[in-house]
Amino acid sequence: MIDVPVLNLAGTYRRRVNASLARIWENVFDWEHLAHLHDGSFAECALIDAAQWGWRIALTELGSSAAKVIEMRADRVTNQYTVTTIEGIGAGTEIRVALSPRTRDQVDVRVEFHVPESRPNRLEAIGDAYVAIYARLWDEDEAMMLARERALAQRLKPDFTAPPLDLGEEQAVRAALPIFFKLGGASFRLIDLDGGLVAHSTTCPHWLGPLDQVPVIDGSVRCPWHGYRFEVASGACSDHPALKLAIAPGIRTADGRIIAAWL
Repeated sequence: MIDVPVLNLAGTYRRRVNASLARIWENVFDWEHLAHLHDGSFAECALIDAAQWGWRIALTELGSSAAKVIEMRADRVTNQYTVTTIEGIGAGTEIRVALSPRTRDQVDVRVEFHVPESRPNRLEAIGDAYVAIYARLWDEDEAMMLARERALAQRLKPDFTAPPLDLGEEQAVRAALPIFFKLGGASFRLIDLDGGLVAHSTTCPHWLGPLDQVPVIDGSVRCPWHGYRFEVASGACSDHPALKLAIAPGIRTADGRIIAAWL
């Protein structure tokens, strides 16, 4: 007979999230962002199983050498979901979340932390720690959801008939790198790549994550939301061959000036 741990409520976290219910559910099912958007909390995340019911993953916390298995099961009808630690430290813990829409773009969130602990002083300490962690995680999630909502609203197909754009005198342009510009309604970042000037899209094609401030490492940029890496020169994704950065304009020099133009 399997012993079922007795759970006690350690604490409750509440907040009003300025995002739509659709964005929140999208975020809840998106296990993949955990080790990237929340890289201050988690080191690695590997999928075990996922379906309409939710997902099960192996998650390694930052500073830990051992992964724990956690499972998210969702009830879209009641707008509730539960994250359960199946294996590892804290096994048996259940984090129960209820979503209560208030307006089109605001949802009240209640998170209860039920843990296999009965000592009052330990319960309080565990509850305080969970509340602090979840406040940080929801801060990061809300920022991503709002940025994604804005990106979806502003998404346009680029106008490839737009005329060439004069970015300025070459010496001044190089001194000011990186430079951001728009051409045909799309946004790009101009950088120096091995001595040459190259433009790349500032939007990740996966979830429209921001690539404007990420460093270029070994000729590639990495999306801060899900960790996908893209070669700046070709736009190819090393992690997901089906993804590719949006076409960027070519960069040329004419009479000492830097010109961006569709090829």
